[in-house]
Amino acid sequence: KEIVLDTETTGISIKDGHRIVEIGCIELDNLVPINKFHTYLNPERKVSEKAFEVHGYSDDFLSKQKKFSEIVKDFLSFIDGKNLIIHNAEFDISHLNNELSLIGESKINNKIIDTLELARSKFPGSSSSLDALCKRYRIDNSKREKHTALIDCELLTKVYINLIDQKEPSLDFLSKNENTNSLKINKACLLYTS
Repeated sequence: KEIVLDTETTGISIKDGHRIVEIGCIELDNLVPINKFHTYLNPERKVSEKAFEVHGYSDDFLSKQKKFSEIVKDFLSFIDGKNLIIHNAEFDISHLNNELSLIGESKINNKIIDTLELARSKFPGSSSSLDALCKRYRIDNSKREKHTALIDCELLTKVYINLIDQKEPSLDFLSKNENTNSLKINKACLLYTS
């Protein structure tokens, strides 16, 4: 089982005191979505203008939501022991770890698969944004007028399935063949030289 995860925040940097305003997660079982976790959060501070342009969550709306400390147990039990699939993982994980440290909880230690890194290695030099990958794979992202955690998770799930091609076993198979071929070549060279 894996968890596709996304967050929205009050701004970019935790150094400037920015906080999480939304967490979205989709649980996958063999790449099939089976469960969701979603919450808005009261960040206990104002949303920056740039962040508001991105997600559209007002200070007034967020002030009525639960605080991170109120949902942390449910969130941690939802992701417990599962790989996390995140686009630009460094951003989300740094914000989540910041929220955890503010309430005296341990950092996240799940295995993380960063789809941004996957995309960059697969398509070097091309744009690897979520929108660009949706376009590349012809995934309808018309619902994404604003960046919201759950919509982004739904899109990222589809992108992730395309990125890994569901062909990982056959890739392993190919590399095994290549290894056996190179062994044969090495043996042949040894025989020839001896």
